Amino acid sequence: MATRSDAPVLDTLAAMTIDSIEHCNMDEKTLITTRIAALVAMDAPAISYMAHMSPAVKADFTVEELQDVLVAIAPVVGTARVMSAAGHISQAFGVAIAMAEAEAEAIANAESRGAS
Repeated sequence: MATRSDAPVLDTLAAMTIDSIEHCNMDEKTLITTRIAALVAMDAPAISYMAHMSPAVKADFTVEELQDVLVAIAPVVGTARVMSAAGHISQAFGVAIAMAEAEAEAIANAESRGAS
């Protein structure tokens, strides 16, 4: 019997991702490259790119490799999709940076309160 979750959509997406990875024989970098290309092709929103940031970092996926993906698929998906993706990716990076800064600030504040 299934248990009730507080985040059923996120849990389902996570389970789908895990199943996909378990049934795929690609190395991490090829997998993230393929997923980024698919996100661009479908004009995915920024949050979809955010979901792939941590796996991309773990796979040592570089900005230069991201640019190469965009260059490689531009003739297939078109300039509008590539430019839209570039905007969404920039937005995702901005949110990720803001979240990291807020977390660092919260940690620093907690540590300063603990030292007082």
